[in-house]
Amino acid sequence: MNTRLQSARSRLFCSLATVAMFACPHGVLAQEAAPSWAALQKAYFPGKTLEPAPFVRLTAPSRAASGEQVPFAFSIDHPMTPQRYIKSVTVIVDGNPVPLTGVFHFNPNSGKAEIATRIRFESDSPVHVVAEASDGKLYVNEVAVKASGGCGGPATGDIAAAMAAAGKMKMALDGPFKRGEVNKARLLIKHPMYTGLQRDLVTHGFRPAFFIDKIDVTYNGKPVMTADTAIGISEDPSLQFNFVADQPGALQVVIRDNAGGSFRQSLSVGG
Repeated sequence: MNTRLQSARSRLFCSLATVAMFACPHGVLAQEAAPSWAALQKAYFPGKTLEPAPFVRLTAPSRAASGEQVPFAFSIDHPMTPQRYIKSVTVIVDGNPVPLTGVFHFNPNSGKAEIATRIRFESDSPVHVVAEASDGKLYVNEVAVKASGGCGGPATGDIAAAMAAAGKMKMALDGPFKRGEVNKARLLIKHPMYTGLQRDLVTHGFRPAFFIDKIDVTYNGKPVMTADTAIGISEDPSLQFNFVADQPGALQVVIRDNAGGSFRQSLSVGG
């Protein structure tokens, strides 16, 4: 998985550089046709067999008013024991300029491999979600969404204010604390998540890519969930996730962005 993530990160930055290189003075992006799922599967999972799996449950609107903020969730009905668990989930929006949206890493302390967030769509596209189990098996499911303009639409708002506020977080339990059971938490992050493809309405230049690329969640110092994220995550990310709480303690989140910024937030749970 580490090799695949490093390769995916390289493709992400190459894709951004390519888009910038082909940008013309009138703001039209020269982009190739979206690759087929077969091509993407070969690129991200070379030589691997992906088994269609209805237990990889996906939730998304069939049509969204805007491609900038599209609710999206996955929930994997699979054991999360030390012997058998889902170790990672990869989210790919086939039609986006950078298809790889995020890779979420889980372990038995996660309770369940489940995330609810908001993602971007540049055009109508399938979303493929690939779950990797601890035994190495890969499972896939897909959902189609009609939405557009989420990656390369005009960038509005005060860039200085957005940069100053980047990294501020709020976190809360989603429901009462349940000792010894799976708890849900919701994380809200203030961050513009600039894609590098957006024109500034004042300067007419491209705003440089500026996005969160790492989210680490621990409970009482034990890893709960880690996410490698990219420009397909919407502005001001919202993230709902699970964790197992065997006793009261501290839920802590550390995020990092591609500019080197690092921010943390903690929540006292069950005290």
